[in-house]
Amino acid sequence: MLHMKVLVVLTSHDQLAGSGKKTGFWLETLAAPYYVFMQARVDITLASAKGGQPPLDPRSNQTGFRTADTDRFDHDAAAARVLANTVRLAEVGAEYFDGAFFAGGHGVLWDLTNDRYAHRIIENMLAAKRPVALGCHAPGILTHVQAPNGDPITKGRTVTGFTNSEEADLHLLDVLPYLLEDELKKQGAIFSAKANGAAYVVQDGLLLTGQNPASSKQTALRLLDLLQAAAN
Repeated sequence: MLHMKVLVVLTSHDQLAGSGKKTGFWLETLAAPYYVFMQARVDITLASAKGGQPPLDPRSNQTGFRTADTDRFDHDAAAARVLANTVRLAEVGAEYFDGAFFAGGHGVLWDLTNDRYAHRIIENMLAAKRPVALGCHAPGILTHVQAPNGDPITKGRTVTGFTNSEEADLHLLDVLPYLLEDELKKQGAIFSAKANGAAYVVQDGLLLTGQNPASSKQTALRLLDLLQAAAN
């Protein structure tokens, strides 16, 4: 792997509105890509909507959702320092990075979905022929991203993301500001998905989407493949 720089973007939103419950980024959607990129000696910059320490969805650290990568991240002092000091997204220039990875978690549906800096990074990177990957709930950001002709960026593209059925399993259908599967379909996306919880990645040109947390590692590996192909 040649010297590459990847931007990893996280939510700063910490409340499931009206429910009294906490949310944030989902740990596996950060931890799995983080170690994929570290192993490949990629320079990683962590950014979030507000900068500083982003909120962790406490459920993502519960026993049933833990993985070898999340356990490793929990005991990684260097990673904790980086996470505590994320760059504010408004201060990030897409031109300084070879690719971007947007981590998931329900918080994304409130802040990054409506964040013009997130939209601009995706638009600018794709326009510059640089790959962008979005995992789990992060594909919801695409609902406000435009193609050069003004159409929704997902119109006619094949994408995936956290499904309505997966939201139903978490009993969150009536809590969320929108269901990303529904919104992407409304915009003309070809929404593709596998069984609930199954690892699944969709590539459409330089746009990569992963269905759920279990897809995070595969999505990051596919992003590495695209970076390598661009460098050769």
